[in-house]
Amino acid sequence: MASVFFFLFISVFIFTVGDILGVATKARLSSVFVALMLFLIGFMTGILPPDIIKQAMLGEVARWSPPFIIFHMGTMINIKELAHEWRTVLMSCIAMAVAAISVFAVVPLIGMQSAIVSIPIINGGIVATQIMTEAAMTKGLTLAAALGAIIYAIQKFVGTPPASFFGLKEAELILKEYRETGAVKGLSDKAADTKRAGALFYARLGLDRYYTPFTCLGVTAFFAWLSFYLQGVSKGMGVNISYSIWALLLGAVAGHIGIVPEKILDKGKSSGFFSMVVFAAIIPSLATIKVGDLQTLLFQTVVIFVAVMAGTFIFLYLLPLWKLVGSRNLSIGIAMAQMLGFPATYLIANEIATAVTQDEKEREIVLKKIMPAYVVAGFASVTSISIIIAGVFADLLK
Repeated sequence: MASVFFFLFISVFIFTVGDILGVATKARLSSVFVALMLFLIGFMTGILPPDIIKQAMLGEVARWSPPFIIFHMGTMINIKELAHEWRTVLMSCIAMAVAAISVFAVVPLIGMQSAIVSIPIINGGIVATQIMTEAAMTKGLTLAAALGAIIYAIQKFVGTPPASFFGLKEAELILKEYRETGAVKGLSDKAADTKRAGALFYARLGLDRYYTPFTCLGVTAFFAWLSFYLQGVSKGMGVNISYSIWALLLGAVAGHIGIVPEKILDKGKSSGFFSMVVFAAIIPSLATIKVGDLQTLLFQTVVIFVAVMAGTFIFLYLLPLWKLVGSRNLSIGIAMAQMLGFPATYLIANEIATAVTQDEKEREIVLKKIMPAYVVAGFASVTSISIIIAGVFADLLK
């Protein structure tokens, strides 16, 4: 039993080192990238056993944790806000489709299975990565699974510079218009009311105090079971709808009508634990990488990101699709949100506003235009749509 706790300590310690370096460098060094690279180096040098996650007894927990975290993410979706920012949501969907088309365009260079694994991860975050790497490992596609983990590890490095650069260009145009005219076209001083229709319904009935950590876990466990049950029912009807899609939809509906708290695992004081074990689920794919695979993986990674960035620039900057949101710069920022997600989109929007403004009023004007676009795009892609795409694409692997 002592060895279990030793390997558990080593695993969690590596995650800890990643977080510490991420905070110390103000996210310039991705905590995810650091942790994955430490695991990869450990596996390739033989310092870490390839089954460390299993020996730490995180494997089984990692298997049943995804529906918990997906339901939790579903409760974060503000349907009314998404409806209000429909142009942003639609542009985000277009950007995700462009990324998918771009990756499929380089299939002759990277292979079909690598493309299928990579697309939902480019479109999303940790949950999409977990779904695709697990599906690839189950099908014996170990190199494709490893590619997925690497794509996830470095996509923030790729997405952050253009999100910041084009966001700054947009902010400068906003400020120029504001300083010259005293107003910004299309920007209302009145904030939109995007409160949930049934917000805190459970609180109004006096049930809030009953949502203790165990109650939150119990409710989430119920919906996790229900998502798998509905997957079985839909499969029996000839329509294979993944548990991940059901869990997301159930979370969105339950959160919208207010029968469960928003960010239910946060209220249950367990979101950090579930995030850690979902992260742990993608680590075994790194243990399959051999020295000879590195060149192939590096080539595939570069080709994928070059294709996505080129496709995004062509379709959303040069072609008139940008007119949907009224700005070339904003369309690129929205497209990059799929690689970033929350809170990175929130932090970048704040950094942009701080960098270009001279007073609080100007900062507020910039944030009113940049913040909703970046944050809503991140939630639409990473928190919701990418999970649906992963649920579909996982069944396409052969």
